[in-house]
Amino acid sequence: MLSEKEGRALLIAEARKWMLTPYHPNAGVRGLGVDCGQLIVRCFVDCGLVPPFETGPYPSDWHLHRSEERYLGFVRAHLTEFAGPLQPGDVIVFHYGRCYAHGGIVTVAKPLTIIHAFMRTQMVVEEQLRPNGELLTVKPGGKPPLYFTLWPGG
Repeated sequence: MLSEKEGRALLIAEARKWMLTPYHPNAGVRGLGVDCGQLIVRCFVDCGLVPPFETGPYPSDWHLHRSEERYLGFVRAHLTEFAGPLQPGDVIVFHYGRCYAHGGIVTVAKPLTIIHAFMRTQMVVEEQLRPNGELLTVKPGGKPPLYFTLWPGG
């Protein structure tokens, strides 16, 4: 059994292996294509931190036309929502369109930095957030980001 410190380090190392993987909706193959949700799933599952599971297929633009919180559904099924502060290895989820529909894995707490797969960058990138917690590549607005962790007692 991994300690919390070991689990967080393993997760970040796994996420960094995905750097520059092209963005591709509904994909989860390192080096070939991944979207933000599948990046989070693959990293946690491939590290053995959560049991394997499927998110099921979803249209790449569902968050623009529906209000169903599908993304939050699979995140909440495996991680615990908390108020912060974020630590490396935690997950941040952003409101994008009509729903919470984009997320990344925290790699550095200060300045807040995440790894995520994003359509606008067309690949997996490590990106520092603005001081208010917004992504540089996303227009301001919407609801504040939500924080999730596998280690709620940490």
